[in-house]
Formats: sequence, C-alpha cells, structure tokens
Amino acid sequence: MTDPHFLPADLPVPVDDGACAHLLGVRLPALALPGTDGRLHDLSARPGRTVLYLYPKTAQPGTAMPADWDVIPGARGCTPQSCAFRDHHAELQAAGARVFGLSVQPTAYQQEAAERLHLPFPLLSDAGLQFIRVLRLPTFEADGETLVRRLTLIVRDGITEHVVYPVFPPDQNAAQVLAWLRANP
Repeated sequence: MTDPHFLPADLPVPVDDGACAHLLGVRLPALALPGTDGRLHDLSARPGRTVLYLYPKTAQPGTAMPADWDVIPGARGCTPQSCAFRDHHAELQAAGARVFGLSVQPTAYQQEAAERLHLPFPLLSDAGLQFIRVLRLPTFEADGETLVRRLTLIVRDGITEHVVYPVFPPDQNAAQVLAWLRANP
C-alpha cells in the first residue's frame, strides 16, 4: 500500500473528454445532501460563491484502494486535493467562497477522513448518485463501485460559473481555484 498523502510522479494524466462542457450556466439541483458537519446542504439555494470539488474516494488507513487505482487517469489524489483545500481554506474564504467536497461515499466514511485530515469544511455525500446523475457528471467504475471523476465547480447563487475538468494534478486544484477567484471577483 502506498501513502495516500503523496502523489507518484508517474500518474497518468486525465484528458478533457468534454464530459463537463454542458455545466457552465447550469443551476445546481435542489437536493439536500448530508454533510460531515451533521447538516443537510442544498447548494442550489446557497447565496454567494461556492467551491465544490468532487473527488472519487478518499483512502482509509489500513484499507486497500481499488485494484489498479494508480493507473486510472485522475483517480489517485483525493487526500492531497482535500489537504490542499484545507491549507488554502482561509484564502478561499477571503476570496468570498465557501468550500465543500463531494463524493459518493456515505457520510460515516467521509467523517473519518474529515476528522483525520482536519478539514475545516464539510464533505457532502451523494451516495445515491442523485446529484451526479441530475448534472450528468462523469463517472467511472472501480472494483464494482461507481465513482465520480475529479472536477471542481465554482458556483454563484446556485449557478455554475466556472468548471475545472479534468483536475490534474489534484494537489494544485485549490491554488488554481484561488487564482481564478482572485481574477474573477
């Protein structure tokens, strides 16, 4: 098993397959998603700016990731991506954005990661894939699980104004988002 905090140098780079081209200007669905903060969050009704980074699956200590995880383009890097959003959280807030992470793992699974990684923002669970299906977000299969491909949405008043897809390298995503927010106040 490899350390989930570090990215191997030889990870395959994901390509933009156009799977997110339809998202600009789209209103988020009115769905209440459970968060690791114990609350339900309907991002479509949230005023102001929201940064929503979507990731496939965080590693749990002592648990193996799906087979061939490091050779699936864009799969590896959920922990470094989350840690980068943690490390830039104050700057993202100062730029006027509230941060959320989202995956298909149940809230209890996410809670372990949120606590272990000391995340100052909630992770949202779309275990039923409702949010992902309504927005027609790209997914992939690994070990029998349907997982969302890594992407980031910047949303204003419930409407998508910027999409980062594919996200690579994942540990640079928060800095990329911060730069975009500063250039587009």
